[in-house]
Amino acid sequence: MAAVVDGDTVVLESGAEVRLVGIQAPRLALGRPGVRDWPLAAEARDLLEALVLGAPVKLVYGGRRVDRHRRILAHLERRATPGAAAFWVQGEMLRTGLARVYTFPDNRARAERMLALEREARAARRGIWRLRYYRILDPEETRRHIGSFRLVEGEVLDAAVVRGRGYLNFGPDWRTDFTISVARKHRRRFGRAGIDIAALAGRRVRVRGWLAWQNGPMIEATHPEQLELIEP
Repeated sequence: MAAVVDGDTVVLESGAEVRLVGIQAPRLALGRPGVRDWPLAAEARDLLEALVLGAPVKLVYGGRRVDRHRRILAHLERRATPGAAAFWVQGEMLRTGLARVYTFPDNRARAERMLALEREARAARRGIWRLRYYRILDPEETRRHIGSFRLVEGEVLDAAVVRGRGYLNFGPDWRTDFTISVARKHRRRFGRAGIDIAALAGRRVRVRGWLAWQNGPMIEATHPEQLELIEP
């Protein structure tokens, strides 16, 4: 491993850039105008450096292999000595609380293991989970965080399917309150995972994704790993 860019991006000896798929570490500004470092971004980079810099690593693929920026998308496994058990880098970033789960519909390998590690770190208040900046939002808070990647948790007030698109509404006015939207083509993916979007009224749900404004705050859910059904 030649260099570490930030808490979820590294550069191989070949010069190829690798995005650690499945996680999102706190962002560094890296000189981008108008962008500030997120809390604990430097700590996440430093941990990744300690884990991989100068070490032999194996790239493990679980879906799409290259993103639109031409970065390689892979899980990283490090072997310190020949014959030693593989050390999963993403898992350690999550376990220490210096990353959170960030999956895509075309790259979902190891998602359940990653979610379990994230829950463990959050329960122990490690890393980002001890900071208010990364807290799980109530639906009522979402309008103040448009344009950011967030975890949101609340009770679904109403669930409906309109012209094939599923909606989970968390307030009485769908025009202004927080909503999860699921397109028809993605609903089939949820169905295969045993999640009936139309049957979630009254359930407590945790969702992760980018907050946009569309008739109020909204997260577009494209794959079932974005939703966690919270047991009573």
